[in-house]
Amino acid sequence: MSTRDTSAKQDPVIESRDQLVAPMQAGEKPKNEWRIGTEHEKLVYKTADFRAPSHEEPCGIQDLLLALREFGWQPIEENGKVIAMGGPDGTVSLEPAGQLELSGAPLENLHETCAETGRHLEQVKAIGEKCGVGFLGLGMWPDKTREELPIMPKGRYGIMLRHMPTVGNLGLDMMLRTCTIQVNLDYSSEQDMAKKFRTSLALQPLATALFANSPFTEGKPNGFLSYRSHIWSDTDPHRTGMLPFVFDDDFGYERYVDYMLDVPMYFVFRDGKYIDAAGHSFRDFLKGELAVLPGEKPREGDWWDHLSTAFPEVRLKSFLEMRGADGGPWSRICALPAFWVGLLYDQSALDASWDLVKHWTMEEREELRNTVPKLGLDAAIPGGGTLQDLGKEVLAIARGGLSARARLNTGGDNETGFLETLDEIVASGKVPAQRLLDKFHGEWNGDIKRVYKYSF
Repeated sequence: MSTRDTSAKQDPVIESRDQLVAPMQAGEKPKNEWRIGTEHEKLVYKTADFRAPSHEEPCGIQDLLLALREFGWQPIEENGKVIAMGGPDGTVSLEPAGQLELSGAPLENLHETCAETGRHLEQVKAIGEKCGVGFLGLGMWPDKTREELPIMPKGRYGIMLRHMPTVGNLGLDMMLRTCTIQVNLDYSSEQDMAKKFRTSLALQPLATALFANSPFTEGKPNGFLSYRSHIWSDTDPHRTGMLPFVFDDDFGYERYVDYMLDVPMYFVFRDGKYIDAAGHSFRDFLKGELAVLPGEKPREGDWWDHLSTAFPEVRLKSFLEMRGADGGPWSRICALPAFWVGLLYDQSALDASWDLVKHWTMEEREELRNTVPKLGLDAAIPGGGTLQDLGKEVLAIARGGLSARARLNTGGDNETGFLETLDEIVASGKVPAQRLLDKFHGEWNGDIKRVYKYSF
């Protein structure tokens, strides 16, 4: 989730609808300026007893963040608490229960992306070894109850934690117990954005299946391969889901603005503090009728904040965010951007990908989204076959897209090698969660603590 350390108070007041559309328009870039931004979260635990450390205990989350100064990172504070670190590789920030996230820098190719991931993991592991802390690459805490988890000192999280139980049953699990990998990608025009949005939204269930990695809840199998994905189905219907309007012929920036205006607010950020506006209307805010700030109209920074509070399967800000994947180890962190860059950054690949899914009805898309958390690659696709069958076709398209990009490393290799872990998953038909379940029922003999050996 987003991290802020400055107030929107001095931003221009929003006086016209053009200012609401501006963030999306500002994302338009010529193809030679398209970049790859990768975000990945990991679970943090004490190696002595596997508990989740608090923010302020010795060798807790704050100390882990501050230790990154050794590698050139600088602290970002909120109300005197360190909540993030800024550096050359982006931002290291906190999720609500202390999950550690790297929001990487916008990079030109996947070789740079994977190198960035490697640097970050090497840095945090070096710090963790000194502090008795480990990091786990899963989509969800395998054994922790909500009550066992700490809460990080970020104002927006307090507001969300209070609001979530009023709109869904699993929102607190989303905040406290899950981890994801995300990829942020560019577009050249409104038309290009719309096609990439539709294609990636339709194919997001395939990414969910390939990266499914959250089969345990409180120490036992939960009946899902991606319980993290299932959680989103009962978090908040106003700000999640498959966004049917994206597939309408007239979809563009204006339609997304209308959607966001109908997403209830969480907060307003003023003078370094978060003001609780949960459930209130941004439309009222535009009219100066927001109950918690009577007579005040929003500023551009408020709109940017609000854009970060919707959580559909694909999200639009000044770039497109792919949001369907569970957290995982290094190889899969590199594989997710390879998957989406291969499909979306080459026109022939994008056209071929859309051709595979453009005839699906909205009901069929929703059905696939709803079945994939349990069934993974065995989920049926419209027209016959399974996601495993579709995965073979899609990975071939992605490989072609990456080959066409011809971004080479110093050894002369292109970017297609980053798809190899996904090729193996599709060939076997077994997603990561199924391999974990095999171990749980086999060599682990039902001991969930064995999962902690599967770190980064």
